[in-house]
Amino acid sequence: MSIFTQIREKLAKETKTIVLPDGPDPRILEASEKLSKEGLLKVLLIGDPKQFAKNAKEGGFDISGCEIIDPNNYEDMEAMVQEMVALRKGKMTEDQVRECLKAGNYFGTMLVKMGKADCLLGGATYSTADTVRPALQLIKTKPGSHLVSSVMILTRGEDDAERLAFGDCAINIDYKDTVDKKTGEVTLTAAQKLGEVAVETARTAKKFGIDPKVALLSFSTNGSGKGGTVKLSHDAVAEARKLGPEFDIDGEMQFDAAVSPVVAKTKFKDSKVAGHANTFIFPLIEAANISYKVAQRLGGYAAYGPILQGLNAPINDLSRGCNADEVYGMSLITAAMAIED
Repeated sequence: MSIFTQIREKLAKETKTIVLPDGPDPRILEASEKLSKEGLLKVLLIGDPKQFAKNAKEGGFDISGCEIIDPNNYEDMEAMVQEMVALRKGKMTEDQVRECLKAGNYFGTMLVKMGKADCLLGGATYSTADTVRPALQLIKTKPGSHLVSSVMILTRGEDDAERLAFGDCAINIDYKDTVDKKTGEVTLTAAQKLGEVAVETARTAKKFGIDPKVALLSFSTNGSGKGGTVKLSHDAVAEARKLGPEFDIDGEMQFDAAVSPVVAKTKFKDSKVAGHANTFIFPLIEAANISYKVAQRLGGYAAYGPILQGLNAPINDLSRGCNADEVYGMSLITAAMAIED
């Protein structure tokens, strides 16, 4: 069964409400029409209803099944303002909050925070930073999480038979110790951060039908090399095993050892993961981003994401170069993240 068939079955049993905060962009209108007509999601659009009507008519889109909310004419705005002021804890004045809430990214995120919607997908007209920042400020990380990260789900073959998870491809540039500025003490190590990303990626992978075999990647396998990110990936294995003892996690290992049983027998013969990995954790964003795009363009994999993880609610980001099909697909994926397993 394909990933989207599985998602549709889930959503048919438990309908979710999604916010699309990017306004009356043609890609958003096309995807919204399809989503609303399928009846699997309730779609909330943010902006001026007159502009939505105008753009929908010009593009030939039927968005009558969607709800349009205008931040400039929202009946619960006062309650929203007061809640956001409290959330910002003195970092923003009431006037600053009101100004922020005129923008779809902040207004949409507050709809999720206040329980008016289950999830949000933005970024068709906003930068990644402008999608993630409101989520960090208002939704915040979930209990036990220290950072937000991302995963790409890659599929190939009939019914998406081949499925892989790559993390982190979009959020964390690298991993460094967090140091208390007053005491100079390390409060969170780089290895703990990467280990957390590994476990969150495994949990996300499981939501999309992957039985995660998690490999912490490097240019070394089981101590064969030194320097660079070798120690980071090696130490992150121990941290990940503490956080997710239910998962098979191993490393550090090179990609060939992770995916080839023949190579694994030579390089890492005692590993349960080596030779069978399907969930790959990269120590640097460059390696992760390049690798998933190589798999996509040369390996024939379809790539979905970046899917954000570690937040208190599903908030996902689109590329500003996305098309309507990507908006549609990521909407279904984002809604599926709101369903408890």
